[in-house]
Amino acid sequence: MCGLDIAEKRKPQDGKAQVKLEGRAIDLRVSTLPVVHGEKIVIRILDNSNLAKGLDSLGFEEKALSDIKTAINAPYGMMLITGPTGSGKSTTLYSCVKELYSEEINFVTVEDPVEYQLEGINQVPVNPKRGVTFAGALRSILRQDPDVILIGEIRDAETVEIAVKAALTGHLVLSTLHTNDAPSAITRMIDMGLDPFLVASSVVLVSAQRLMRGLCKACKEPITVPAERLLALGFKPEEIEGAQLFRPVGCVRCHQGYKGRFAILETLLVSDPIRMLILNGKSAIDIKKQAIDEGMVTLRRCAILRALAGKTSLEEVVAVTMSDDQSGGAHDDPIETPASSTAPSSTEGDAT
Repeated sequence: MCGLDIAEKRKPQDGKAQVKLEGRAIDLRVSTLPVVHGEKIVIRILDNSNLAKGLDSLGFEEKALSDIKTAINAPYGMMLITGPTGSGKSTTLYSCVKELYSEEINFVTVEDPVEYQLEGINQVPVNPKRGVTFAGALRSILRQDPDVILIGEIRDAETVEIAVKAALTGHLVLSTLHTNDAPSAITRMIDMGLDPFLVASSVVLVSAQRLMRGLCKACKEPITVPAERLLALGFKPEEIEGAQLFRPVGCVRCHQGYKGRFAILETLLVSDPIRMLILNGKSAIDIKKQAIDEGMVTLRRCAILRALAGKTSLEEVVAVTMSDDQSGGAHDDPIETPASSTAPSSTEGDAT
């Protein structure tokens, strides 16, 4: 189905296919990898219906949504989304494109591979064997008079240099980068060889994104957690009193107490004070402190707000996000919650 060579088991392969499910077109991205005892295969499931309603339907915090709309409505500059593979970065970028879409605007994308096919958008697939690389395609794209350029991923110094120059010459550039949080993207670009002046002048917004599992509404169970533990996780004192938190249980409607996923975002708008920090060569820690002073909602804070709203568990907060306390360790202690007599056996929590 995906165009792979089924006789080839000694080298990695990539392919794609599309299937129809309940009247919807579902795209599959298949990756094979040779391992000791055979092949490891990963199938990524891409649902085009996620893009149908635009940014407002993605469930972002109000601050994050406002920051993103400010960035994509800028006449020029660069917007970056950071996060690990499979954290929903491409979905967010495509939603930004749909938000901006107009027949009067010339959109061009460079992707490896093209994940979602959008009508009215010029999408260029990267093909190194034929000489079509991110950097090479970008040079040609700039001769095509684009208004908005979407780069699937910034992987090397050459690509980031061309992207930044495009952002400085009247183009809106949307792309992704692999860093742990939003402030680290700034220092990462400088580490890739860019002059701090170019970074400060071109970047409008950096957003870090993660996906969290949502609690099943049918079986989630309220819990009581000591105030000291909540404070250590990053809860504010005024949030603890009367806070209603929940734990996963598991039922026939969900998988081990969780059902569905949602995105959380940490958005850093590059203000003039932050530009001065970049120009002065300050660290990601200094940039993060300034951004928090200016109202940035960190990934940990976003996760805590979702837990307070009953949408996810404290275990998920700890598993997905890092503590905002820079002096703390890389990981929080696991959440210990009392076992419930109503909890089902391990087999009952599996999805059916």
